[in-house]
Amino acid sequence: MAKSWVLLLICFLLPGLLISEAAKLLHLSLMGGSHYLLMDRVSQILQDHGHNVTMLLQSADLWISGIKEEEKSYQVITWLPPEDHNKVFYNYLDFHKEEALADRDKFENFLKFMELLGLQCSHLLKRNDILDSLKSENFDLIILEGFDLCSLLIAEKLGKPFVSIIATTFGYLDIGLPSPLSYVPVFYSMLTDSMDFWDRVRNFLMFFVYSIKQWRVHSTFDDTIKEHFPKGSRPVLSHLLKKAELSFVNSDFAFDFARPLLPNTVYVGGLMAKPVKAVPQEFENFIAKFGDSGFVLVTLGSMMSSYSSQELLKEMNGAFAHLPQGVIWRYEPSHWPKDIKLAANAKIVDWLPQSDLLAHHNIRLFVTHGGINSIMEAIQHGVPMVGIPIFGDQPENLLRVEAKKFGVFIQLKQIKAETLALKMKQVIEDKRYKSAAVAASIIRGSHPLTPAQRLVGWIDHILQTGGAAHLKPHAFQQPWHEQYLLDVFLFLLVVTVGTVWLCGKLLSVVVRWLCGARKLKKA
Repeated sequence: MAKSWVLLLICFLLPGLLISEAAKLLHLSLMGGSHYLLMDRVSQILQDHGHNVTMLLQSADLWISGIKEEEKSYQVITWLPPEDHNKVFYNYLDFHKEEALADRDKFENFLKFMELLGLQCSHLLKRNDILDSLKSENFDLIILEGFDLCSLLIAEKLGKPFVSIIATTFGYLDIGLPSPLSYVPVFYSMLTDSMDFWDRVRNFLMFFVYSIKQWRVHSTFDDTIKEHFPKGSRPVLSHLLKKAELSFVNSDFAFDFARPLLPNTVYVGGLMAKPVKAVPQEFENFIAKFGDSGFVLVTLGSMMSSYSSQELLKEMNGAFAHLPQGVIWRYEPSHWPKDIKLAANAKIVDWLPQSDLLAHHNIRLFVTHGGINSIMEAIQHGVPMVGIPIFGDQPENLLRVEAKKFGVFIQLKQIKAETLALKMKQVIEDKRYKSAAVAASIIRGSHPLTPAQRLVGWIDHILQTGGAAHLKPHAFQQPWHEQYLLDVFLFLLVVTVGTVWLCGKLLSVVVRWLCGARKLKKA
């Protein structure tokens, strides 16, 4: 018995003994919304594990309304862009939301958004006081968010190794993963992994279209790179994405399509999960009114809880009025239009404990915008979904929800009270959706390690080994023509064509000789 306790103690203490002292980690969080929430959670986990975490945070309103700020256990360094830039940026953000809600979410709008982020990055790179202070700290490792291209440039400026947190599904960023086009759908192709011939043709063509779009996105930072990096040592963003020691992807195979991964790619979908707490009494009292009918939870994300078109609110409100269930809806009461009477079975709040409500035994449905964090929480608790994608990766996320059969989605332009009510009743009443959601919850929950343990374990691993060179394929160092064996194909083509040409020449020589010999014989 004593030996067993000694072994248990050694197993418990060994990770701490391997790292003689806590590492100094710099976390870069230069974007708001769900991006900030994820980076905050990563910072808390690593700080609790014993590392010394410092976050460089762009302090503004974080694009989140109604958030309840908690005291941080890690150190935070804040910076603010110039006031005139902030004014332009947030005006455009409002315009971007308006366009998305009007179903006019164009790629050009996104490019303009990225241009503003590039300009914002330039303002930060001019802050020598901040950069010099960070350099003097001599951090062991940088943790950044892959979608934020500015973070890649900051890491390059500091000259430190970094790991990347991918807040979205795989396709948005090219991190060098093998992607056979026969069954790995290109991002925004709206295809699943089960493709017929014409789907594969479309996927193949979409690969080139999306490659051009990625290049255009990266080019929005060209002026920033030219201004702050000397000629001859200017980084290429597509190369920096593959420079990450590790890429932690905020997804899970319970949700995503199975695909090839590299050793330095780790799934950590579900990092936002926290121990379930009792639902506050005001919500419990509301839920109790509807007895066994239960309730529906509605939230369209941190950026949309105070901003929606009046037409959309009217149609959604009308749809909820058709349900026998209660509806808890995250929307700021102060922004509710006065000429729309709230459905009798609905309750609107500016903040709600989403995960705790999803864990409630009386929940029947989750109406969501399709943000990856919200989907992961719904999967964790086995709750079926009806999705209303607005922009970004949300349509692709909800396509996966529908393909995995634990929900359906409806496009914004199709939102009518009757249509939405029908979709919600379909998912609530057809028990196959609930069964599929529960099955996905079992898959996600039965991993040998939790997402937090995977995050901590792999970061400890590369801190101990001095990097992840042993996890990266040599392909990252090869030019593209070598990776795709184009030089080999060209060589074999030249050899084949040369051989055929030589054989043809020899054959013609033999034929001419034979013809000449025959003529001589006749003569």
